[in-house]
Amino acid sequence: MTTYTPMMQQYLLVKQDYQDAFLFYRLGDFYELFFDDAIKASQILEITLTARGGNTDNPIPMCGVPHHSAQGYIETLVAKGYKVAVCEQTEDPKHAKGVVKREVVQVITPGTITVGKALDGKTNHFIAAAESISQNEIAFSYLDVSTGEAHATILEGDAKELLQQLHTYAIKEVVVTEQLQLVLGDITASSGIVLSLENEEMDANSAKQYIDNIPNALHGVARRLLHYVERTQMRSLSHIQSFTYSEANSYLRIDTNSKRNLELIQSIRGGDSKGTLLWLLDETVTAMGGRKLKQWMHQPLANKGAIEARQAVVTELLEEFFLRDELNELLKKVYDLERLAGRVAFGSVGGRDLAQLRDSLRQVPAIQHKLMDSGREKCVALGRSLDLCEDIEELLSYAITDHPPISIKEGDVIRDGYNEPLDHYRDASRNGKDWIAQLETKERELTGIKNLKIGYNRVFGYYIEITKSHLGNTDLARFERKQTLANAERFITEELKEKEALILNAEEQSLALEYELFVELREKLKGYIPRVQALAAQISELDVLLSFAVVTDKYRFTKPVFHEGRALKIIEGRHPVVEKMLNKQSYVPNDCVLTDDKNMMLITGPNMSGKSTYMRQVALIVVLAQMGCYVPAAEAVLPITDQIFTRIGAADDLAAGQSTFMVEMLESQHAITHATKNSLMLFDEIGRGTSTYDGMSLAQAMMEYIHEEIGANTLFSTHYHELTDLQQELSRLQNVHVSATEQDGRVVFLHKVKKGAADKSYGVHVAELAEMPQAILQRARVLLTQFESNDRVQVTAIDKEPVMPQITAPKHEMTDEDQQLSLFSLNDEPTISPEQQEVLETIGKLNVMGTTPMQAMTLLYELQQKLNSKN
Repeated sequence: MTTYTPMMQQYLLVKQDYQDAFLFYRLGDFYELFFDDAIKASQILEITLTARGGNTDNPIPMCGVPHHSAQGYIETLVAKGYKVAVCEQTEDPKHAKGVVKREVVQVITPGTITVGKALDGKTNHFIAAAESISQNEIAFSYLDVSTGEAHATILEGDAKELLQQLHTYAIKEVVVTEQLQLVLGDITASSGIVLSLENEEMDANSAKQYIDNIPNALHGVARRLLHYVERTQMRSLSHIQSFTYSEANSYLRIDTNSKRNLELIQSIRGGDSKGTLLWLLDETVTAMGGRKLKQWMHQPLANKGAIEARQAVVTELLEEFFLRDELNELLKKVYDLERLAGRVAFGSVGGRDLAQLRDSLRQVPAIQHKLMDSGREKCVALGRSLDLCEDIEELLSYAITDHPPISIKEGDVIRDGYNEPLDHYRDASRNGKDWIAQLETKERELTGIKNLKIGYNRVFGYYIEITKSHLGNTDLARFERKQTLANAERFITEELKEKEALILNAEEQSLALEYELFVELREKLKGYIPRVQALAAQISELDVLLSFAVVTDKYRFTKPVFHEGRALKIIEGRHPVVEKMLNKQSYVPNDCVLTDDKNMMLITGPNMSGKSTYMRQVALIVVLAQMGCYVPAAEAVLPITDQIFTRIGAADDLAAGQSTFMVEMLESQHAITHATKNSLMLFDEIGRGTSTYDGMSLAQAMMEYIHEEIGANTLFSTHYHELTDLQQELSRLQNVHVSATEQDGRVVFLHKVKKGAADKSYGVHVAELAEMPQAILQRARVLLTQFESNDRVQVTAIDKEPVMPQITAPKHEMTDEDQQLSLFSLNDEPTISPEQQEVLETIGKLNVMGTTPMQAMTLLYELQQKLNSKN
């Protein structure tokens, strides 16, 4: 049996309670890791693995990082989905008897990290909790430990819906019960989401202040999340705000797939924000405003009065250019009040943080003054509602120096005049240093050594240094040797000893008292946190509304008008992101008019003509409008939309083993089963991932169902031109097409949406633009001519089967070059050669549905060669 030292026994005892975390165990100036922690951490962090007790039979694997640079290593581990338990010395080693006491003071997890590069200033960092409350309902709560924002809601659906919410808010850690841990284990692991088991909840009385505003069904999941955060962070949660809850009908709901398809916050290809609506809209100048903008994008409003209230402020700011510019300049000087308040509550705030808080509050009176002086109704009301927090600013101005150091233990954080005893110690220390300077001058005169100096270091204290070249000419009777160097000797005198004790005692007491005063100030500021958070909410909203005004002015947006009906009218609408990407090129605007009588639009036209862009721009205009922003159009008269569903673009989900077509069907199913008559539905080329007749049948059936059962405003694009005949059967369906024309045999896209159906798809022309080999293009044209010579599918309405055409001989007269051998004689008695029989058998055995177009073309060529070779 291995016997460990008392220190290692202490380590193992602490580690027992933190098996799921790396234990950073403080030893002097290092955090050490042992056993398996050391082996794994050395690989992940790329640091040297050593051993403790290397001369014994059972050396302990060991690695370590300096305490002053530990934050970077912790961030690396957390970013990779690990947890880190920080174990500190909790007593002064000078007073310890035996092993110094150590305790874990914080567990840093992927969802609770509050400092460092992992935190993007303009992005919330949420941790969530979830639990099942019924077969089709999940209680869901999430909060940002760094800002204190907390929210709770009830999700309708299963684990997949929960996973969508986690992706929507980029949540990296979910607190769950054992039951949900089993359900979510596999699907979250592949997404890099950490599941943390928590079986206990915060005491109901302690949690009351946080959960009063949410339904009883959400109390459990909120209390579980609070308990986990409190247990891991081991400090005050005074900055955590009450959980907010909003009814589903308060917001325009956009599911995760639709947000991805519309590229609201993250681009499909690059995964970053460039090319997204956020990229276009974000003219905010504060971190708080950037986060608020994302929140508004996730949850646009669905209340006409609330939308128009935002619009009114944007209108005033739009009309007041100089006010807008002056407010932006003032807001640039405002730091992240929400996260500063969080650091105050956590006890991690430093002198520099408090200086930033003070400097930010100094801007508020000027912001209020600008708003009040504008004379504009909404701006004046906003200015009047601002809490200037003057008492907090005065306290910080009185207490904190202009430029405090990073560390609160270095001194010079508390301003002179704040505390009389501190001033006394500082005076003694400063005067003592003046005396040292005078003593140095005096000793130079007495000894005649011009380069004699008096210095200080932490090990030896104050000293008089004389170079060896002058030692022989100096009376050393009153000097006491203290240290020998290569080129000099260091001494001390009785006079210097007395002053040293006075100076060092004053400095030590000054630093200790200053730290105590700073902690007292920090505790006092905790009482002001709710006011700072309320001010931060107002400042962030002003920042976003200013951003809307800037964007509106820059990109020529117009104010949308809302009505109580369901008709949608957009005149000369534009896709704002595509227009910005085009830069100096001209964007072709288009109308979209859906009425009560004609609220379903079937869009045809060639590939690359802009059908998907047209559909997306309609959705983005609705999103922008319901956020309270102006929109890219000459005119927009809109209904209040409750949900947006999009099935645009081709994508597969290889991790889940789902093909492009399966993803298409799942997203379509979600839309059809959740949409209402007040929704907006966008479907792009449904059915393209399967056979022509399968795809066409599905597309028609979906259109009929939406038309008859849901009645939502719908845009449906297709290459199945046969579906355009449905306009005669579905009363609210209208055909439109994105126009194109041929010039010198090449297709020219006009990007203009016109009434009526397209006459062709120009697929071969698009292939030519892609520089497909000429041999393929020529063959495709021949085949296209043959296929188009056959009758088209006759489409009928609901409950009727599509009538498929019979394949007949080409109706045009073929040239010798095109001539193909007939397989059958025109006589009553067919005569078939052995070669023809072999060809027939090959065709009969062929799996047509499992053959790609290229394989089919190759086989056809081989069969033709076989027949012609015997001809």
